[in-house]
Amino acid sequence: MTNQSVVDCASGINVVAMTVALANSSLFSPVAAALPKPSFGGSGGYITLSRTNSIKNIEINNGERVKRVHAWVESMRASSPTRKSSLSDDHKTWILQHPSALGMFEEIIEASKGKQIVVFLDYDGTLSPIVEDPEKAFMTTEMREAVRDVAKYFPTAIVSGRCRAKVHNFVKLSELFYAGSHGMDIKGPANGDKRKTGNHGILFQPAKEFVPMMNNVYKILMEKTKIIPGAKVENNKFCLSVHFRRVDEKLWVDLAEKVKSVLKDYPKLRLTQGRKVLEIRPTIKWDKGKALEFLLESLGYGNSDDVLPVYIGDDRTDEDAFKVLRKRGQGLGILVSKFPKETAASYSLEEPIEVMQFLQRLVEWKRTLANIT
Repeated sequence: MTNQSVVDCASGINVVAMTVALANSSLFSPVAAALPKPSFGGSGGYITLSRTNSIKNIEINNGERVKRVHAWVESMRASSPTRKSSLSDDHKTWILQHPSALGMFEEIIEASKGKQIVVFLDYDGTLSPIVEDPEKAFMTTEMREAVRDVAKYFPTAIVSGRCRAKVHNFVKLSELFYAGSHGMDIKGPANGDKRKTGNHGILFQPAKEFVPMMNNVYKILMEKTKIIPGAKVENNKFCLSVHFRRVDEKLWVDLAEKVKSVLKDYPKLRLTQGRKVLEIRPTIKWDKGKALEFLLESLGYGNSDDVLPVYIGDDRTDEDAFKVLRKRGQGLGILVSKFPKETAASYSLEEPIEVMQFLQRLVEWKRTLANIT
């Protein structure tokens, strides 16, 4: 593994000419407006006190304050396990419901007959391991080769909570689509056959107007959280990430209170939760599921039956994409997890090395098919 530089997204990104533009008064471009609109009222990616109540309903006040904050922290703990669960009966049942994508590879290939596979990949926890320092979440050389090979045969996109420039700096492959900031910053490959993959100059930023607000909140959060050892605030341009992987669990309540105290003055922002990270995003109807739909539409597969989207991710935020695939009635969601958890994915893989093996098998199958035909 080699040392790599990390991009600071707070300083901005050089932007090429837009082929998909947004007016400040509108959320969707003409292309995006034509996409199906998933429901955003459920639990997809939100910190929850129950299965139905999102974090935006938490009210920290008076006698309820301590109770509600502790419920919030319990949710943080539950969604950020640190070790593999034992193979209980519940675990065995979960595996039967979400079998290994490697073990069911032939079934997946059968489902792809006559269809164009389009591959969507999360980054952290999917292509790279979850590490203590998010700035050092480097992918291996072998994983990079696997992703590069997949992109030779299938349209491939990285869909990450990281800012687009930062995840591109980690992956270092120009032939991919990149959807950073949970899909709020989308850019196509720099090179390739446009007849097959649409307009590679595509750039879609539905939350452009929020950048100044994000920069202000970033500065406030940096000041508020600096007294909490291990807390790290990451500016991902269109969203902010407050990492608590290195924070003592005894301080989670304090960290949660500080983040919430900042957001009370910004009603246009919402709080979601991932693996050992709290994420602040604009309250617009856009997420990884919307990004998936937008990319399929851009590739010419918006209403096509001749496509098989395959989305691989490990986080709560990836559930938005899994749900879209279920709603569409086409495509496969693959959750990367060593332990059972509620998911809309159909299959599972345990860790990034299995993701790499799955991608390698896809390539081997495609190469064999090409040699036969």
